[in-house]
Amino acid sequence: MIPVLQFTTYFKPVIWGGGRIAEFKGIPSQGHDIGESWELSPMPGHESVVIDGPFKGTTLPELASLHADEILGRTVNSRWDGKFPLLIKFIDSNDDLSIQVHPDDNLAARRHGSLGKTEMWYSIDPQPGAYLYAGFNRRMDEATFRRMIAENTIVDSLAKTYVEKGDLFYLPSGRIHAIGRGNLVVEIQEASDITYRIYDYDRRDAQGNPRELHIDQSVDAVNYDDVVTGKENVVPAKGETKPLVSCEYFTTSIMDIDGESLIDMSALDSFMVLIGIGGNLTVSTVDGNETPLPQGHTLLVPACHPSISIKGEGQMLTVHL
Repeated sequence: MIPVLQFTTYFKPVIWGGGRIAEFKGIPSQGHDIGESWELSPMPGHESVVIDGPFKGTTLPELASLHADEILGRTVNSRWDGKFPLLIKFIDSNDDLSIQVHPDDNLAARRHGSLGKTEMWYSIDPQPGAYLYAGFNRRMDEATFRRMIAENTIVDSLAKTYVEKGDLFYLPSGRIHAIGRGNLVVEIQEASDITYRIYDYDRRDAQGNPRELHIDQSVDAVNYDDVVTGKENVVPAKGETKPLVSCEYFTTSIMDIDGESLIDMSALDSFMVLIGIGGNLTVSTVDGNETPLPQGHTLLVPACHPSISIKGEGQMLTVHL
């Protein structure tokens, strides 16, 4: 049976990044401009690689292709043709991210030969005053959208939320959004890196050039009727499991472990991703193997496991299809 898998992490430097991800993980600094850690990635050029065990040195795409039914599950494999369909990240926003939107699968396939991007954020450690934007605060149309971009007032049209720990944000493709400064979130998304940047506060790169915008591409991608009026906060009690998001691309929950909890995977026919967001946990499989899951780390449980046991005290997110 393929064991529970641990992978390398890609730490992505960006102009809005900071140093909180390494601190949260309890590892040495990876730099002071790290905005993202790609925990589980099939993306070309930044594929996650197995750290140890019998598959040490194997990339996630290689595993998903060579052992598709065992890793992905038969149903997932049939749908995704031996490709791992998700990208899992931690995001640290030391400054505001650009205002952006992602295309849906149809538009992304037509323009880029890629998946679109539906995603979610779960807030794990917001700083005082942290905020983000998700959706519009009024109904829009293309003419108004273009005019407000040209006038640098597009931010005024966005639904702004001050973030608390445990806040959940679902971002279907087409929802305009941006993470503001002061956030540390888990991001779960389709395996796509297609982003249309709409507004970037006139920031400049190291050479003094403005970052590229994608106004014309975004016009056809944005959902102009997407008015968002509130937020959802999901914090489990001791020993409790609460659902987060269930959509066609992923199903997520948050679990508070207080002692030991059993997860039955026998009916899922899917892999499961475990993301530690607090405490120190241990994952045990039916064959007796144990794998630690500390805060800030991520594991992949192959679909061939009928069940797993989680021991310790802490919280984690679970992701499956």
